[in-house]
Amino acid sequence: MTRLSVNINKVATLRNARGGNLPNVEQFAVDCEVFGAEGITVHPRPDERHITRADVYAIKDLINTEFNIEGNPEPPFIDLVLNVKPTQVTLVPDAHDQLTSNHGWDTQTHLAKLTTIIKRFKNAGIRVSVFVDANPIMVECAAKAGADRVELYTGPYAEVYSENPEKAIEMYRPAAMKAKELGLGLNAGHDLNLHNLRAFAQAFPWLDEVSIGQALIADALYLGIKETIKQYKYALSNSN
Repeated sequence: MTRLSVNINKVATLRNARGGNLPNVEQFAVDCEVFGAEGITVHPRPDERHITRADVYAIKDLINTEFNIEGNPEPPFIDLVLNVKPTQVTLVPDAHDQLTSNHGWDTQTHLAKLTTIIKRFKNAGIRVSVFVDANPIMVECAAKAGADRVELYTGPYAEVYSENPEKAIEMYRPAAMKAKELGLGLNAGHDLNLHNLRAFAQAFPWLDEVSIGQALIADALYLGIKETIKQYKYALSNSN
C-alpha cells in the first residue's frame, strides 16, 4: 500500500509566527507517527522560515518511522543530510526566495551534477528521490543519475483534476509508466488532498509514497490531526 508521509512544515510556520514553542513541532511529528503516518517529511530552507536545522536534528531522534528531508542540495543542505542520515532525501530545485516548490529538476541538463550528489548520499546509505515534472525524459535521466526514486510534482495534476479528472491522470501516465519500466520507486507530492488523492493512487498502484503537507494540515484545523491522518490513509487503502 502507498505510504503516507506527513510534511510538517506548516506546523513550524505557525510556531515561528509567534515565537516560542507553540505548537510543539517535535511533539507533532511524534503524534503523527502514533496516529498512523508512515513517514515524516521536512523541507528546511536556508532562511529557516519554517523547519529549522535544530528541528531536523531533534525529530530524527524522536521518530521511528521513515524520515524524509527535502531540499536543494547546496553544501549546507548536503552536510545536514549526511549528518542526520534520514531514510530518504528528496532533491528539490528550489531557489532561496521561492515560496513553495513549483517545478521539478531538469535532470537532463543537470545530469552530471545530480549524479555526483546522488552518489554521495547513496554511499552514506540514504535513499535518494529526485523531484521531477511528469515528463518521461526527466524520469529517465533521474534514473541515469542513480536515483532510487522520483517524486512527481503533482501541482498540475491537482489543478486539472478539478475540471477533468481523466485528463489529469493521463497527463501523468507516461512518466509513471517510465518509472515503473526503469525500476524506479515512485513518490508523489504537492497539492494532493482528500478530493484528488484516491484517483491518483488508483491509477498508479505501484506508487510508493505520497508526501502531503498544506492540504493535510488545513484539513486538520477542522478534523483534528488524528482523524485527518485516518482519512488520508483510508483514501490510499481504498485505492488498492
